[in-house]
Amino acid sequence: MIRLGTRRSALATAQANHVADRLRANGHEVELVLITTTGDTNRAPLEQIGGTGVFVSALRDALLAGEIDIAVHSLKDLPTAPEAGLTLGAIPQREDPRDVLVARDGLSLGELPTGALVGTGSPRRVAQLEALGMGLELTGIRGNVDTRIAMVTDGKLDAVVLARAGLARLGRLSEVTETLDPIQVLPAPGQGALGIECRDDDDAVLKALAPLEDPAVRVAVTAERQLLATLEAGCTAPVGALAEVVEGEDGPELWLRGALGQEGGVRRLSANGSVDDPRAVGRALAQDLLEQT
Repeated sequence: MIRLGTRRSALATAQANHVADRLRANGHEVELVLITTTGDTNRAPLEQIGGTGVFVSALRDALLAGEIDIAVHSLKDLPTAPEAGLTLGAIPQREDPRDVLVARDGLSLGELPTGALVGTGSPRRVAQLEALGMGLELTGIRGNVDTRIAMVTDGKLDAVVLARAGLARLGRLSEVTETLDPIQVLPAPGQGALGIECRDDDDAVLKALAPLEDPAVRVAVTAERQLLATLEAGCTAPVGALAEVVEGEDGPELWLRGALGQEGGVRRLSANGSVDDPRAVGRALAQDLLEQT
């Protein structure tokens, strides 16, 4: 029996069930263990309650205590610093990592009027949306997908910006009014990807997780997360990143785009390099961003 730890939210349990179904299809018995995290109970802005780690610390504690065997995280919530005794046993196939708009009356971003009230709890989104110069009024929000979308349907907000992957996993893509081009808004590092964490000495679980691994996704998110780590930024910092493995003239290549919010706007740069050393690509792009701020 594999005990799978997950947060209690609808999105977290949907993600956990996706992983559980994959494991069951491979012949494993799986039991879901619901765990409440600080990020679930404290509705203050993330940067006030600790930012990085508020959604994962309780799950990691349960792993280290032997109360669960694996934990399923949204990879964008996972701190970039390693946790002693734990490892990412698998990073499965990634959902579309882009952000989306859910707006009143089916409006797109360009159709929102000047002064439209747009909700997001992400400094990364705020920095990039402000840089577009569209005259939007951006306001901080917290809560699950239902809570955020209800702010639009109830007329409290004109629109909210969310991760497309979450709506896809919940079967709610029909409510999206526009998928945002990464040229406008780069997603969070690791957005759309899941990280399945386990104890690093649990060989049986590591073997069970191996078939779920997507090597190209691991390469891409490793570069994105290294960019974030090199910038010494947490998950609430105004950093966007998106990497992909593409076919070059001499074989697969890694391409990485990054955005860093700063006073006066957003700095955007890109880099490419070897799929064999994604951390080097992330470090190099981060250093370029820092040098040009």
